Amino acid sequence: MVIYENHFFEIIKEDRKVYIHTRKPGFMLKDFETILRQHPRIKLTNFALLKKELNEVTDKSIEIGIWLPSIMIEISRDKMSASLFVYETAEYIKENVQSIQNRVQILLAENNITHGILNVNMESIVTSKATLIAQGTPPVQGNDAQITYLELPERKPVIREDGKADYYDMNFIYEIEEGAWLGEKIHAQPGTPGINIFGESIPASFGRDLPLKYDRKSAYEVEEDGKTVLRSKISGVVEEHEGMVSVNHHLPIVGDVGIETGNIEFNGSVSIKGTVQPGFSVIANGDISIEGPEGVSGAKLIKSLYGDIFIRGGIFGLCETLVEAAGDIFVKHVNDAHLVAGQNLNIGFYSLGSNLSAHSILVDERKGKIIGGTAIAKSTIVTACTGNRLERPTELIINSINKAQSLEVIQYKASLLKSMQEDMVQLESQIDRILPVIHTLTQRQLAALEITKQKLASTKETAQNLDREIKQLMNDLREVSKAEIHVTKEAYPGTYIQIGKKSTVLTSITNGRFLIENGELNV
Repeated sequence: MVIYENHFFEIIKEDRKVYIHTRKPGFMLKDFETILRQHPRIKLTNFALLKKELNEVTDKSIEIGIWLPSIMIEISRDKMSASLFVYETAEYIKENVQSIQNRVQILLAENNITHGILNVNMESIVTSKATLIAQGTPPVQGNDAQITYLELPERKPVIREDGKADYYDMNFIYEIEEGAWLGEKIHAQPGTPGINIFGESIPASFGRDLPLKYDRKSAYEVEEDGKTVLRSKISGVVEEHEGMVSVNHHLPIVGDVGIETGNIEFNGSVSIKGTVQPGFSVIANGDISIEGPEGVSGAKLIKSLYGDIFIRGGIFGLCETLVEAAGDIFVKHVNDAHLVAGQNLNIGFYSLGSNLSAHSILVDERKGKIIGGTAIAKSTIVTACTGNRLERPTELIINSINKAQSLEVIQYKASLLKSMQEDMVQLESQIDRILPVIHTLTQRQLAALEITKQKLASTKETAQNLDREIKQLMNDLREVSKAEIHVTKEAYPGTYIQIGKKSTVLTSITNGRFLIENGELNV
């Protein structure tokens, strides 16, 4: 059947194939596009061959394409949608709306499409362009698990001025009883199934489960009213470090740490209503709170292995006192002492002749002073004033972390974490295989199962700690570019400023944000 002809060639259709028979060479390829627009059912499959045939006279017809159906429906791979294609001219579509509509209904039935059929304005159909004719209902994933923890008072000192008295207060120790509520998890919910265009149900996935993060030595999970509730195993002090809730044993001391108590070493948190007398020490795994308004004078060592330290009054170190915390230190003022904080060192009013070391050193930016001594931070130092009019030597130093070394450590720890995660998958698989037949196990097999469970719990705890370490290292890396020393009011001559390998000694009173700009210290 001849579809089209002119004195150059004729186009023939046979069994849904399209052929060209060239009579005379020289027809321009660009003019062929007009013919295709007049006959949208022609789909070229060999453009290069067409170009060749237009310039050669042959005795036989050459296949160049296929003959498309007038109307067709294409179904997506996921069976969630169907598209309508009409391979007719715009004039044909406009003049045959009803017959096209009827044909579409027949095609929908032939393809068993029953769900999500859309009302399509046939007059708006564009030749050869896809028109959505059916759309399935996608499944909806269930809600993720919802985690809620006991809300602890913010650890932020409140500095108030009341006439002659200065107060340095904060909510530090939060005591609870055994069995107290620490948090809860509303479980992930099932989703809503979907329906494809054939009316078939599509299963929906559950919401994402989230773990309760807590110290398994001091808290436990229990199912209550369809929720997983986190409760305390012991009476003690609630603490939260890097997103993990724990409860520490609490040792309250009504008076002072001194001759009557001796040195204190405690596996938990310690709160002292009085002070730590000269020459005595307090070492605790958890937080340490010293609440006496007179502060600490001449104490030997105050150290928190894993927590924070709060000293309501000041520290008169007498060049003897070392205060060290894995987390934050909060103190009203510091004289002639050595303070080391793994995270932030917060000083309410001033540091005089002291050696300070922390991730960030934060002295009150309105009235705070660092006079004499050395302050060394990894990220930030903030104070209102530094040095004094007598040009007392004062060192402010930012020792930024080494990027290359930190990246190596992160990569090493990440590989360890991956290995642990693989181990956990294997252990969980072992336990899952055994649980359905647990009632048939011998005592020896039950004991082996319990060992496997303990190993899984221990590996999970180690992996969580490792994950926190990696996140902290990555956070430190991100903050390298933010390293700065901020003196809001007055930095006096004699102040030594160092960031990385760049340093200077101030020779005049100045203030501002000191940082590295274009490779140089902006002083």
